[in-house]
Amino acid sequence: VQLQASGGGLVQAGGSLRLSCAASGRTIDFNIMAWYRQAPGKQREVVAVHPNAGSPGYIDSVKGRFTISRDNAKDTMYLQMNNLKLEDTAVYFCNAEGRGRNPDIYWGQGTLVTVSS
Repeated sequence: VQLQASGGGLVQAGGSLRLSCAASGRTIDFNIMAWYRQAPGKQREVVAVHPNAGSPGYIDSVKGRFTISRDNAKDTMYLQMNNLKLEDTAVYFCNAEGRGRNPDIYWGQGTLVTVSS
């Protein structure tokens, strides 16, 4: 399974972007899909998670601004980012976890989001 992230770019503070993560396999087979980000000089952090069953979760800094969703019919996950802030600048990675006791973990290649003032 491969994950292909896209949609990053340069945007002014207050603007919006939508990231996409296309999977070569069936997203319905993933237990959890998530978006992570890594800012320069910082550790990678989870931004939003989307379980196959249950409600999405977000880190506090993006609550009310970001929305994670996935379309299993298109095998694609999205991250709608509104009211972007300078501190949202990072490389964003999509992630997926398979099912079972020892699930496989998959990572996309990352897409750069740069928020300017």
